[in-house]
This record gives sequence, C-alpha cells and structure tokens, in this order.
Amino acid sequence: MTEFSDVDLMLALQGGDEAAFTELVTRHMRTIVNLTYRYLGNAADAEDLAQDVFLKVYRARDRYRPEAKFTTWVYRIAVNACLNEVRNRKNRPTFRAAPLLGGADDNAPAALVADDSAGTPVEGAANNELREQVRAAVDELPERQRMAIILNKFHGLGYEELAAALDLTVQAVKSLLTRARENVRTKIQPYLETGESVRDQAVAPRKGSVGRETA
Repeated sequence: MTEFSDVDLMLALQGGDEAAFTELVTRHMRTIVNLTYRYLGNAADAEDLAQDVFLKVYRARDRYRPEAKFTTWVYRIAVNACLNEVRNRKNRPTFRAAPLLGGADDNAPAALVADDSAGTPVEGAANNELREQVRAAVDELPERQRMAIILNKFHGLGYEELAAALDLTVQAVKSLLTRARENVRTKIQPYLETGESVRDQAVAPRKGSVGRETA
C-alpha cells in the first residue's frame, strides 16, 4: 500500500480496509510520538498518548473528508490530546527535544534567539547551554504558545497548517507565535546578561517575568 496517498488510505479505511489503517500508523506514528514526547517530556506517556491519538483517528474515520490534508487532521487530534492530557495533570510537563526518536531538529529552539553556528568546542558548549536555556524558557510558556512553537520549529508547520491544527485563524496563529517568541526572549535575557538560568528564575520569579497565564 506504499504507493497510495494518505487520502487514498483514509478513503479505503472508511470502506472497511483495515490494512489501510495499519499503513497510516506505520507512516505517521513516529511523527506523533515525537510531538507527544516533546510536549509531555515522558517517553512512556508519549507512546501511550500517540497510540490513543491513532485510536481516535480510527474511531473518527467516517468524519474525515478528502479535501483535508491527513497530516493536518491528525495533528489537530494530537494537539487536543496533548492539551487535555496536560490539563489533567497536577504537575506541568517538561519540554524535551527528543533526538532519539528521529526527525528532530535539535537546533530549532536556539534559532528563536541566536545564530547557532558553532566554531570552536568552547563556542559549541556555549551554544549547547543556550539551547538548554531556550528549552527551559519554552517549557515555561502557556500551553498553546508552547504547542505553537513545537509545531512550527520542530514539525515545520506553516501558518495555515498551524491554524488548522490549533483551531485558530491565521492571524491568531501569527499573534500566538509572536507572543511566544517574545516571552522566550524575555525569559532568557537574564541568562544572556548575568548567566542566571531560566530554571532559577522559575524558582524565584523576577518582577515582570513571563507568567503562566493561558494564551
């Protein structure tokens, strides 16, 4: 079935072809696990939630329409699953880059604030530390801002795909990403100026620091 498009496979699944569903899972499970892991920060939870996402895909198969891009449709299901999972938790999740799962651009967070071209080993170490600080800042973002950054920087979704995945207008997505980037820069500014880590700021918040209000 590798020669069939995702839309063809969804239509086949709607017609009762179970093998079409297996092929869709094979194609897209790794991507969804990457997303859930980056958002939840726990490999076991990410695997479980990704499987639940595809169970939802199967159950919602008759609601899929061929004019919709399958990947955008499944991202929206995954986004809702992630947001619901986090809201049901007492503790906030930890942001992860998940390089072992494949397909990750580990330099993407630092690209929000700096040029990540490393020259010497010392420069490379400094850039690695900067990436860690940016990841910590991303973890402190409100839920939808964090999700928008992950989908945009790690999964390559443009404004229109983000709008569909997050159930927002394109203009709202642009505003969301702008706020997220500004919040990340604000959070890492003390680190750039004095070396104070983002985690330390979270323990003892500065006046005017980024809050956790929902956005």
